[in-house]
Amino acid sequence: MLNEFKDFIAKGNVMDMAVGIIIGAAFTAIVGSLVADLINPIIGLALGGVDFSNMYAVLSGAVAEGASLEAARESGAAVFAYGSFIMAVINFLIIAFVVFMLVRSVNKVKDAAKAEEEAAPEEAAPAGPTELELLAEIRDALAKK
Repeated sequence: MLNEFKDFIAKGNVMDMAVGIIIGAAFTAIVGSLVADLINPIIGLALGGVDFSNMYAVLSGAVAEGASLEAARESGAAVFAYGSFIMAVINFLIIAFVVFMLVRSVNKVKDAAKAEEEAAPEEAAPAGPTELELLAEIRDALAKK
């Protein structure tokens, strides 16, 4: 069983998947920063200074008026943090769009390589002498002796 596991890990697909997961985690951090630091302020400015990350509704408990989401959570109140959900949806849409663009680009490169491969004519192997020609050469060589 240990040898099977070693074979499984040694396969290229597993390593490719591991690299993809690590890069995906780093990419998620970049997109999170993009959304939180660049896109949210622009959306907030367009909507009159609205900060999505602090949008919530108090379900139960007492929260000071105008308190941040973090302060509301720390007070022990049950909050419905719909602003955080909106941010998660925006993050997802951006990540999905970028992944779509990457897959689309990779597919175009693969299609171009495949078309180029199909367009290149295969070089014909040099034709050797036929059986009849070989027999004729052997006959002539024997006749000379």
